[in-house]
Amino acid sequence: MKLLESIQKLGSQDSITVARGIANELKMDCIDDVIIVFSAIANDHDRIPGNIGGKKDDEKTTIKKWLKKYQGGKDGRASVRTSNIPGTVADPAIEEIIGARLDSLKKDDLNQITYAHRLAMSAENILGLILEEYLFENLKESGWHCAWGETVKSVDLVHKDGKLLQIKNRSNSENSSSSAVRQGTEIEKWYRIKADRIEYMWPSLNTICNTTHLSEKNFVKFVHSTMEENPNCLAVETENPWLTN
Repeated sequence: MKLLESIQKLGSQDSITVARGIANELKMDCIDDVIIVFSAIANDHDRIPGNIGGKKDDEKTTIKKWLKKYQGGKDGRASVRTSNIPGTVADPAIEEIIGARLDSLKKDDLNQITYAHRLAMSAENILGLILEEYLFENLKESGWHCAWGETVKSVDLVHKDGKLLQIKNRSNSENSSSSAVRQGTEIEKWYRIKADRIEYMWPSLNTICNTTHLSEKNFVKFVHSTMEENPNCLAVETENPWLTN
């Protein structure tokens, strides 16, 4: 049984009641926050993730899987996660291509370029997580709750009054599925920076959220504090020549 079928069978209110009961059994923190997010899918079935539930699951086990997915996302937030070292090796041909185009570069230069690129890719992989947590920390007092673990389809933040918000880091980072979902659906959308120039969109988010304190300056401060408190958030290969510690 898929989660959609479970919620349809139980009905919105009963599925919320079941979710609250299981959350209590799991001894989850901030259960009221969890239920606000779960209510977003219980009351709008288009927001239900399609990858939760299997043939052997019933109503309770599918909802329990959703709750565990939510908790897993929360436990993997930027401030506490330990990121994995890249599982692939660099293709030697990349250095050959760059070296052939810029023949003044020495072997050590090319090696540093390779590792700088890999480090930058790792940083890009966690940028969205840091942005998500920054917004969570700065909007929770305004009634916004994070849909940790992609537990609400195409939605990142859920307001206690039912408003939905999708966030992206760049203006060109939206995928086709999330774009399609928005047609005829009330989901506020926001991205942090323009893709073709350095222009930040914090004023529009402050308008959406009825706040004044969200800014690039404060986000950068949060980036630095997160990395200082949890350097393992960014995985650095031991052989990276840029590593100094």
